[in-house]
Amino acid sequence: MRQEIRLGGFGGQGIILAGYIVGKAAALYDGKEAILTQSYGPEARGGACSAEVVVDDKPIDYPMLTSPSVLVLMSQEARQKYGTEIEPSANVLIESDLVEEAPEEWPRIPATRLAEELGARISANIVMLGFMTGATRILSREAMEEAISTSVPARTVELNLRAFAVGYENGVQHSEVTA
Repeated sequence: MRQEIRLGGFGGQGIILAGYIVGKAAALYDGKEAILTQSYGPEARGGACSAEVVVDDKPIDYPMLTSPSVLVLMSQEARQKYGTEIEPSANVLIESDLVEEAPEEWPRIPATRLAEELGARISANIVMLGFMTGATRILSREAMEEAISTSVPARTVELNLRAFAVGYENGVQHSEVTA
C-alpha cells in the first residue's frame, strides 16, 4: 500500500538524514519500494527544508507526493509551509516545543527536549522518527533501528538508538490512547 511521508523542519535539524533513514529502512530492511526527494532553501541552515519519501509494497510509478499520509512538522516555518492543505485522514505529528500554532488534535512530542535530556539536542530528528514509527507502524522498529545504525556516525549509534527508543515508546503510547 502506497504511503507518502513528508518530513519538514529547518536546515540543521537533520530532516534530510531522517528521510534517508526512512527510505533506507523501507527499501533495505522492510522489503518495500522507496523513493526519496528533498528540498531546502538557499539559506541551508535555518531555512525551511523537507524530505519526502514514497513507500510502497509494489514498484512506485510516480515518485512525487500527491497527498501525504504522514506529515512530520519540526518547526513553525515547516507548519506554515507544509501543514496547510492536509487530508483529514493524514497522520500529522508535530514537535511540540517548536510548532506553536497547530490544531489540538495533532499529536505532539517534545522531540528536542527529549533529545536534550539524552545529552544531544541534535538527535531530535531520531526521536521524531521513533515517534512516527511507533504511532504509524508503516515501517518496523527493527528496520528503522538497522537503518539508523548504518546511517549515523559509529560513535553516535548508541545515542541515536536510545533517542529512537524514547520516541518509539511515546509513539506507541499515543497510538494506544487514540485506538
